[in-house]
Amino acid sequence: MNPIVKYFTGERLESFLFLGLGLLGLALAVICLSVAKTSFMKGIAIPFLLVSTLEIIVGLTLIYRSPKDIIRVETYLSEKTEMIQTEEIPRMEKVMRNFILFRYTEITLIFLGVILMYGARQNSLWNGIGVGLFIQSSTVLLLDFFAERRGEVYLEYLKSMIDN
Repeated sequence: MNPIVKYFTGERLESFLFLGLGLLGLALAVICLSVAKTSFMKGIAIPFLLVSTLEIIVGLTLIYRSPKDIIRVETYLSEKTEMIQTEEIPRMEKVMRNFILFRYTEITLIFLGVILMYGARQNSLWNGIGVGLFIQSSTVLLLDFFAERRGEVYLEYLKSMIDN
């Protein structure tokens, strides 16, 4: 498979997963808020509501954008090869730097979740927020791990195109 198509198809498939997890998380948040009899359940709902909304936005954006990105980069490759070096490589280098920022943010939120899970009073709002943060941040970190690996392979391919 063409490395450009492979990268953006992988991005799109993972975005469907992001969207699905976001919708599931949003549904769980709504259920927790509507039937919650405890502060703990309300606490779980808060990070699920916030992170799931972001997952849905990111998922939909990338699902919509990825097919256009394939066309854009293939056009660069066939008609405007200098755009690979001036546009696509710098864009991907920025994406890769963002993954580092995301990773540290997600790890920080995981630690915050653990601190709240074990530092807050059991079955309290803060304890629930900790559990929700831990679950959501761990899930996003895992998905970003695969996206980052896919991005590394794609960026190496782009760089090899300008070396030839």
